[in-house]
Amino acid sequence: MTFDRNRLGFGYGERAIYAADPWTTRGRLYPETASPTRSDFQRDRDRIVHTTAFRRLKHKTQVFIANDGDHYRTRLTHTIEVAQIARALARAMKLDEDLAEGVALVHDFGHTPFGHTGEDALDECLKPYGGFDHNAQSLRLVTKLERRYAEFDGINLTWESLEGLVKHNGPLMDREGKGTRGPVPQPILDYCALHDLEISSFASLEAQAAAIADDIAYNTHDIDDGLRSGYLTFEMLEEIPFLAGLMAEVRGLYPSLDPSRFTHEIMRRQITRMIEDVISVAQQRLEALKPQSAQDIRNADRMVIEFSDAMRETDKAIKGMLFTRIYRHPEIMRIRKGAADIVTDLYKAFMDDPKLMRKHHWYDHISELPEAAKARQVGDYLAGMTDTYAIATHRQLFDHTPDLR
Repeated sequence: MTFDRNRLGFGYGERAIYAADPWTTRGRLYPETASPTRSDFQRDRDRIVHTTAFRRLKHKTQVFIANDGDHYRTRLTHTIEVAQIARALARAMKLDEDLAEGVALVHDFGHTPFGHTGEDALDECLKPYGGFDHNAQSLRLVTKLERRYAEFDGINLTWESLEGLVKHNGPLMDREGKGTRGPVPQPILDYCALHDLEISSFASLEAQAAAIADDIAYNTHDIDDGLRSGYLTFEMLEEIPFLAGLMAEVRGLYPSLDPSRFTHEIMRRQITRMIEDVISVAQQRLEALKPQSAQDIRNADRMVIEFSDAMRETDKAIKGMLFTRIYRHPEIMRIRKGAADIVTDLYKAFMDDPKLMRKHHWYDHISELPEAAKARQVGDYLAGMTDTYAIATHRQLFDHTPDLR
């Protein structure tokens, strides 16, 4: 059966002149025949969803360990929420929705078990060998570690999707080659030597939409999970004028609402106001910039998709509250200590005896590698673990495993 590509709608409406164009993509590291039924960005998104890395997100911590309850966010549910917001922003600004969604879906692939705690512990273990960065690990997963296709390692995403993955928070180095947030992780430099992602420029608007969607999603939903856990109270939210205003609005409309519905009404308003703020700022900056192509966005001197100054202050206040009330709560810190010990113990055990990683497809040859290469493969194995697998493995290898309840 054959298709006439020109008669297929692909679900697209009008696209802005500065949106990424899937029909003129810069291509893939390994050239492939175009699909008759999907754009290249649609194929990227679909490949991301079908990876083992995507499935593992369901058992990786967002903030609360899975043992805390079934209704708390995991990396997977957080990722789906980010993708929904990114797609909404892309549609409102006439961008490529599939690219924005794909970048959102892949952005947390490189996270270790136990959230940022696991990342910090693994980074400390790998310090002598360049450290660990979850963004660089995401790139390693989609360009090397996923092994699904007959002709290449990784999933062979387009240049635009890889650029969005690596640069969604802005350029990694300035025009003089100096890292903008410290040294550029070596895995990113290594890949760029093969397939230059132009890490001194900004990413597409689609990637910028995914980045701000991440902030909106976790600010809102960490509040929701914090209220559910009891670490946050409505009285604490009153300390932030933006949230106090939302609560006053909901109380005025629904004076007798039960706490669960009250929370949801606050959260939905928070997401809406933040999205509307972002769109307003983007429209103003696009009007000033007058870009004629996606490349004009990359060459701009600032991000286009950001919060306004007022919303940025609100964002900062919310993050400060979450940091103090949840992320550094004594009980959370106790759990974090145990999670860090699990990651550190496993790293040391695998370095001492790589054969313990018998399910790892490289373990037969890992002992022959130089120390740095061996450490990186141990890091790959550990980073890929889910919370549940890391705990179960630790119990098999050690007499005592920290209680993360």
